[in-house]
Amino acid sequence: MFSVAWGVFATALGWIIATDFRGAAQRFHALSHTVVPFGGVGVSAVGVGFFRLLAGVFALAGPVVLVGGLIDVWRGKAGSNSLPSVPVWFVVVEAIIVGVVLWRTWRRSGFLRCEWNAGNGPRRVAVAGLTASVVAFVVTLGFGWETWMIVSWLTGGLCGLVLLLGDRPGKPLDTALASADSSGD
Repeated sequence: MFSVAWGVFATALGWIIATDFRGAAQRFHALSHTVVPFGGVGVSAVGVGFFRLLAGVFALAGPVVLVGGLIDVWRGKAGSNSLPSVPVWFVVVEAIIVGVVLWRTWRRSGFLRCEWNAGNGPRRVAVAGLTASVVAFVVTLGFGWETWMIVSWLTGGLCGLVLLLGDRPGKPLDTALASADSSGD
């Protein structure tokens, strides 16, 4: 089942960024500046072209993995191998990392706060859904609920795609970058 979920997400995200649909590659590049810890707002080590090339790999590999996963589901092999249990220390470390990332993205100059402030109803639902799905992913991983973990992962991916393909490409992210640059964060 993981192969099906990964194939769907990789195909969708890969084609959207590789083709720069509605400025998605530009927004993804700007997003990478805002969520990387300890990253500056200055010149990036990689450009938009690198993200488009990498997304092209996912766009081509995604359908292959998706078809393989669908064949496994059809043959009844999808649930036969489960994920190994995750150690408690790993879940705690992941929860700390997720907490720091959510704090950075929800602070005044953070990506999610800017998207929330600039958004309308659907965009705000996507921001709330992305936040909730990230928290749900950590919780479901900790409890070992594989199906719900995949559901939360796909939900977060869908919400992320909604934000990536926002109605005003570049506006909220440019605002976030400008405010982060001027405030000296």
